[in-house]
Amino acid sequence: DLWISDMEFKNDCLVYSLFHGQNKVSSFEGTNNWIPFTEQEVNAKEKFASNFMTDFINGKLKIEQPIANTLFEHETQIDVYNNQPLQFSLEAIAVFNAGRELWKYYHAQKNINLNASFYDIRAHFQGRNELGRMNAKSDDATYTALIRELRYTLGLLVDKIKPKIYEYEFLKE
Repeated sequence: DLWISDMEFKNDCLVYSLFHGQNKVSSFEGTNNWIPFTEQEVNAKEKFASNFMTDFINGKLKIEQPIANTLFEHETQIDVYNNQPLQFSLEAIAVFNAGRELWKYYHAQKNINLNASFYDIRAHFQGRNELGRMNAKSDDATYTALIRELRYTLGLLVDKIKPKIYEYEFLKE
């Protein structure tokens, strides 16, 4: 249970999940609550439908009332993060910086989905084949450079997280 108090590890894992290629959250499935940037950070032309993730990251979530935990028969508060801004490792900050540049580039395009997720942004630039699967690469050189940098920084974050995955026994060697 050591991972429970390792806030940096948990925050690194959050960043990993936001920017990993297997994150298939799509705004076409409903409201995208996984936008990790504010409208100002990415020069969005309008307000996002949800600011949940940036509010969470910045410690601005409001818990309306305690939640009754019937399993243990007492009330508990969900304040794992104590409504404080999350603190990130240097590796996670590098991922955010690379991701922000990708989001900015996307928001500079015409005919975009304002509430696009990371998956939607990748699909926008990479397109889909005749079977509906996302293409592996894009003809857009700027996007290719930005996604390469994001993947590189994500790889550095993975290298930081990996030892703790085994230490905390999520996986065994």
